[in-house]
Amino acid sequence: MSGGVDKAIVFSTEAGATLQDAYEACRKETAQWAKTFYLGTMLLPPLKRRAIWAIYVWCRRTDELMDSPEAQARSVNELSDRLDKWEERTRAIFDGQVQDGLGAVMADTISRYPQSIKPYLDMIEGQRMDLHRHRYATFEELELYCYRVAGTVGLMTQGVMGLDPAYTTAPWSSCPDPSNAAIALGIANQLTNILRDVGEDRGRGRIYIPQEDLEHFGYTEEDLMAGKVNSRWKELMAFQLQRAREWFSRSEEGVRLLSADARWPVWTSLMLYRGILDAIEQLDYDVFNNRAYVSRWMKMLNLPVSYLISQYH
Repeated sequence: MSGGVDKAIVFSTEAGATLQDAYEACRKETAQWAKTFYLGTMLLPPLKRRAIWAIYVWCRRTDELMDSPEAQARSVNELSDRLDKWEERTRAIFDGQVQDGLGAVMADTISRYPQSIKPYLDMIEGQRMDLHRHRYATFEELELYCYRVAGTVGLMTQGVMGLDPAYTTAPWSSCPDPSNAAIALGIANQLTNILRDVGEDRGRGRIYIPQEDLEHFGYTEEDLMAGKVNSRWKELMAFQLQRAREWFSRSEEGVRLLSADARWPVWTSLMLYRGILDAIEQLDYDVFNNRAYVSRWMKMLNLPVSYLISQYH
């Protein structure tokens, strides 16, 4: 399938729901748990936004295998077994085997927007990293983790967004690889998540900020676990924010390569997520006692700005 009106096909799901019902469930879940991301998806054409919702829910289910409250009570062996079973289920979806509503929408998405299974398997590998690894010595080690749990999302959604033939087929085009920009945006988003969620992650015994950076700025693990906001922490965080912004900048060049109907949504999401970094600064880097977020009025202000950028960048 390549688009158009859905045929009257009812997938066999656990609840006996139609494909439309399953997509609606994905929409509601995306709207509830990813408000900033959801706003960007609403600017996409209907078929594309539905596909993005399906991918989002698959990613959320993958993440929940490790980070849900229920998962926290399970042993490493149990979690590993869950990831193995999830990988088997994902491979089955790519083979056209549908077990439930999520499988139905994912199978439909893959049929409309053909893509490789590799990013999905890589994301599962990222979850496996969380089984045994709670510290990262260098940024290079963290970068691999960020690619697996978030850079992969850029690859999953790239085929849905589509590329502009003017950039990709013209004989004079020197088009860069759009996959690099897609991965960069995912990594930028994950670095932002890490900085926003430092306080929450410490409760799970995880520190994602590279150990070499902690050492360089003279800020210890003990300081972090105690939630100390001092001059060393602020300098460390300013450095981390600048790194994340550089990854956002790397991703910008790829947005112009996207199909015309995807540029505005992606620019909107990019700018809103980057705005979380500004919010961290406004909190004077105290992410231990506050959650950084972009206010509703800033989101609304962002829409016309991102639209103009999408037209002329």
